[in-house]
Amino acid sequence: MVDQFIWGKVSRISPEAPVPVVRVTNETLLLGGCANVVNNIYSIGGKSSVVGVVGSDNMGVWLVNTLKTMKIDTGGTFVEEGRPTSVKTRVIANNQQVVRFDREEKRPISEHSISRIIDYIRLIKDNLGAIIISDYKKGVIFKNLIEGIREAISGRDIFLCVDPKQNNFSLYRDCALITPNKQEAERALGVEFENEDDIIKGGKKLLASYDFGAVLITLGEDGMMLFEKNGDITPIHPLAREVFDVTGAGDTVIGIFALSMAAGASLKEAAVLANYAASIVVGKVGTAKVSQDELKSVI
Repeated sequence: MVDQFIWGKVSRISPEAPVPVVRVTNETLLLGGCANVVNNIYSIGGKSSVVGVVGSDNMGVWLVNTLKTMKIDTGGTFVEEGRPTSVKTRVIANNQQVVRFDREEKRPISEHSISRIIDYIRLIKDNLGAIIISDYKKGVIFKNLIEGIREAISGRDIFLCVDPKQNNFSLYRDCALITPNKQEAERALGVEFENEDDIIKGGKKLLASYDFGAVLITLGEDGMMLFEKNGDITPIHPLAREVFDVTGAGDTVIGIFALSMAAGASLKEAAVLANYAASIVVGKVGTAKVSQDELKSVI
C-alpha cells in the first residue's frame, strides 16, 4: 500500500465547523504496508522480493516503479483489475496527525492471484532465508494462501514469520515467529493485560496454543517481551528516546528481526536489534526506516 502524507500548518479554526484549517505546504508518497517492511530491509542492506497485489491505477504504478528503482524484485507483485491500490492518507499539521483517511478494498483477492503468489514463492524459494507474512487484513492473507506458502517452501530452512492483524491466531499456526502488539495479543486471547504477569501468562499461552517457534509481544514505549519454545522469556527494555510517531514501527520490528534471522542471528539477538531499530523510527514523524549507520550508532 501507499502512505500519503499531506504536510501543513494550522493557525485558525474553520468558520464552517469546529475543525482546524490546514494550510498545505508539502505532499509526500511513501512505501506502506508490506512495502514499508521491504523498505526497512532495503535501507539496512538486505535483499528482498515483494509479493502481493496492487490495483490497476496510478498509485499501483508509482508503487511498483518506486520498488524497481530500488532494485527490489517485484516479479511477485501482481495487478488485480478492478481493485484499487490501498492508500492511507495522513494529514500532518505542526508535527501532529490531524486526520487519516483510507482508500482501499478489503474483499478477498482472486484465486488466480493467490495461485500466482504461491507459484512465485515456489520459483524463488532457493534464494530465501526468511519469509515475512505482513497481514494488514486487507483481503490477501487467508488460510489457503498460508497453506500454499508452507507447501511451496516445504523441506527448506526458511524462517517463516508473521505480523498478525486477525484475531484468530490458528490461521498462523506453526509459524517460526509471530509479532503481535499488546492489543493484538489481548484480542487473540480474549483478555486484557493489567500487568507484566498477565503479559507473561498470555505470551506462554499463545506459544503453547498455536505451536509457534517464538512469540514477540511488542509493548510500545515499554519495549518488547520474547517468548521462546525452549521456555526462555526475555523482557527487552526500550531505549530512552523521545517518541514522536509510532507509524510503521511494527514493520521495522518484523523486517529487522527476519533479516537478522536470515543472517544467522539467535532469536534474542534478532529481538534486540529489532528493538534498537524500532527505537529509531518512533523518533521520526511518518512512516520511517533505519539506516545501517543509525543502527550502529544506537548500538
